[in-house]
Formats: sequence, structure tokens, C-alpha cells
Amino acid sequence: MSTFDSKHAAGLHRHIHSHLPSDAALRVKALESLAVEKGLIAPETIDAWVEAYSDHIGPMRGAKVVARSWVDPAFRARLLENATEAIKEFGFEGNATGHLKAVENTATAHNMVVCTLCSCYPFSILGMSPAWYKSAAYRARAVREPRAVLAEFGVDLPEDVALRVWDSTAELRYLVLPQRPAGTEGWDEDRLAAIVTRNSMIGTERVLATGGT
Repeated sequence: MSTFDSKHAAGLHRHIHSHLPSDAALRVKALESLAVEKGLIAPETIDAWVEAYSDHIGPMRGAKVVARSWVDPAFRARLLENATEAIKEFGFEGNATGHLKAVENTATAHNMVVCTLCSCYPFSILGMSPAWYKSAAYRARAVREPRAVLAEFGVDLPEDVALRVWDSTAELRYLVLPQRPAGTEGWDEDRLAAIVTRNSMIGTERVLATGGT
């Protein structure tokens, strides 16, 4: 006769539930399925909008702001002084950037953004936040052991480079201005914006790739 192993059963329960989506994700999926079932929207349309906003519209807005800061010192000064007002020059203002602060990476300083309480994020200029940004592990470890977290992203930050971690809130969100790579002198704003990544504007990437051109 088989015996019931309560510890084994509890372990299986935890394993199964650890792979289930969050309640919020399940509700969104239910609403999406209902809208598709009733013919209100095609699933391909939903996929296209998600891809556009997460990979193109959002991050490229922030990239344009960064590129302008690289070529226009006066704009960079305005951005660092009052980012909320400065991005209005692009028409990018919104609820998620109502209180935005820009922080600048330099040869001797690096900035990284986290939201320890939830997942506040300037989505109107960076698109939808990545899953890792919302994870409990990143939110906790980014403030406890930020250099170790950066190392996991492939950023080996020298000890002589100061590291500042900024904690976002519903009232204040951050945009990291990465350093302009060497060899990009003479590039126009569109070409510069194309090399700016979402992670570099969060601070989990430091050196931007230029394609060797």
C-alpha cells in the first residue's frame, strides 16, 4: 500500500504553482481571450501592439532623448536639471514621466535603477518594463549587492567607478543617460539613437555596441 508523503506533496504543490502566471496576468489573459472570442480584436493585432510598444515605440523614445543629450549640451543641461520639462520638447510627457529625473553615467560613475516597492517605471519613454525588473530577486538584490547584479548582466564594473542605485517610486522615476561611445563623433541623432538600448537606460548595461563602425 502506498503511503502519503506530506512533504513531497507540499513540494509538488509549490513547484506547480511557481510556474503559474500571476493573478494579474491570468486576469489580463482572460480579458484578452474574451475579446478575441467575441470578435472585438484579432490575436495577431494584440501581438503586434505588444511587440511594437515593448520593442520599438517605448525604448526608441528614450533612445531619442539620450541621443539628443549627446549632441546638444544645452539640451543635456536642461534634461539633467528638469527631465520632465525637457522631454516635452519631444512630446513624450505622460503620467509615467510626470516626475522624471535623468542621471548621467561618466567614466567614474555608474547609475542603476530599481523599484524596491513594486515596479514603477517610465514606460512612456522606455516601453513596457522587462520581466526581470519586476522580479522580487532584482528588486531586493539591486540594493543589497548591485555590483553582483551588474556582473550577472555582463557589466564588470571596476571598483574605482562609483555606483549609485536609484529607487523609483510612483512620484519619481529615473532615466539613465549612458556614456556616448568613442568613435561616434559625427553621427547624427538617428544613428546614435539606434545604438541606445533599454537596459542601458535602466543601468544594467554600460558599454554600448557600435558595430565597429
